[in-house]
Amino acid sequence: MATGSGKSSAQKLAPSRVDGRRERGRSSHRRIVEAMMELIVGGDLSPSAARVAEEAGIGLRTVFRHFDDMDALYAEITATITEEVMPAVMAPYPDQPWQGNIRELVGRRVRVFETTLPFRLAANIKRYQSPFLMGQYSRVVMLERELILRLLPAAVRADRIGVEALCAALSFHSWRTLRHDQSLSAEEAGAVMAHMVEAQMAAITAD
Repeated sequence: MATGSGKSSAQKLAPSRVDGRRERGRSSHRRIVEAMMELIVGGDLSPSAARVAEEAGIGLRTVFRHFDDMDALYAEITATITEEVMPAVMAPYPDQPWQGNIRELVGRRVRVFETTLPFRLAANIKRYQSPFLMGQYSRVVMLERELILRLLPAAVRADRIGVEALCAALSFHSWRTLRHDQSLSAEEAGAVMAHMVEAQMAAITAD
């Protein structure tokens, strides 16, 4: 005879069914993000939701069950890329003259810019139609500028034109121009960026 404390077979199986659905949901979520990133890295800088669904091997409606719109998908990719590059961006600098730290910054920017290049190119295509991407662009530019200013002594920061030239040399816009418009390799672009920075630091010092 069954007692009141016993559980039916359906009740016993329910948690595993729920867990299975959750795992399938997490798997679909990951596949969507990975598909979008793979398409962008592969050269499709403006993939449609339908293309992402096809690449992920899921239905289009599944994409929009996980992401309300493409901005939400870009936000997820931004978070993924940020997690990857921020340790290099925010690592402390040695106790050395500011010129040495700027040279260290050049190396970091080369690595980070090259890692993020396809994703930032993709975001740039969409940012004029996306308040989220435009806001993200502005925040990143401000952060990159602030990270340069932190490394400069007050006397150097007083040279406004020199500082602006240094920020321009170390900008993603410069990297994009070298890699995308001038078709330089990452190694060549890194050498050009380092050359521009050395010239600008020499000009600041001379002043």
